[in-house]
Amino acid sequence: MVRISITSLARLPVLLATSGLVLTLTGCSFGEDHSDLRNYIEEVKATPQGAIEPLPPLRTYDAYVYNVTAMRSPFDAPMEVKELEQSNDPTIKPDFAREKEYLETFPLDSLSMVGTLQKEGRFWALVKDGVGGINRVTVGNFVGKDHGKIVAASVTQLDIVEIVSDGLGGWLQRPRTLKLSEKE
Repeated sequence: MVRISITSLARLPVLLATSGLVLTLTGCSFGEDHSDLRNYIEEVKATPQGAIEPLPPLRTYDAYVYNVTAMRSPFDAPMEVKELEQSNDPTIKPDFAREKEYLETFPLDSLSMVGTLQKEGRFWALVKDGVGGINRVTVGNFVGKDHGKIVAASVTQLDIVEIVSDGLGGWLQRPRTLKLSEKE
């Protein structure tokens, strides 16, 4: 009587697969003449070897410093900036005692003129602030963080004079223009 254990039954498929693979590989090597393959290998080895072209010379890297801190962002609408007016006038200085208006909390670049209206004989310009609100302004109102005062208003633009530091303890007047936005 032949006794077969469960562990030997579990090993049986592995044993059969391994023995089948060994028989297949040994069967392929018997009785075959591989002379044509050996001749081809000898022929390839006998051919002269070609020369490999040398690699092209490496180009040196020229470093470039991309410094755009003083330039306008390409995503902001262009604003017309006139030249600074040099002045040694000691009367040119911002009024720090004056209560700031709402549009002075935004940089002038974030404001855009979106329209005009006349109410009770008075001309008003409509300015969109940095958070999407529309505000009425007229000549004499202040806008922007650099103490900008509206000095003239027309249907197409607001003329603003900002008071900025000259970096030496004095103040300069800088004219700016806020034009009517065509995309609104």
